[in-house]
Amino acid sequence: MGMFFSVFSYADTSETVWIDVRSIQENKIDSIQGDPLIPYTKIVRGVKKLSIDKNTKIRLYCRSGQRAGVALSALKKAGYNNVENIGSIGNARKKRGLSQ
Repeated sequence: MGMFFSVFSYADTSETVWIDVRSIQENKIDSIQGDPLIPYTKIVRGVKKLSIDKNTKIRLYCRSGQRAGVALSALKKAGYNNVENIGSIGNARKKRGLSQ
């Protein structure tokens, strides 16, 4: 099964892009509507496919923050410089004022 992507581009650097880096199975059980799913092992390729500018604010989350940390390192190595590991999907919801 492939990655899930939104149909629009993220070229606008003023917008924050929130990315779920968990597995497809985890995303099917619990997800935040509108956030792209890019498993952490495919993060650089997935972000490039979405045409995300390297200066765009990218916020990553997973179950505990560990996979988001791996994804953050890969993105920084690829030249993305405004990336943050938010930790869990619960933290991502809380930071954005979203309910479950």
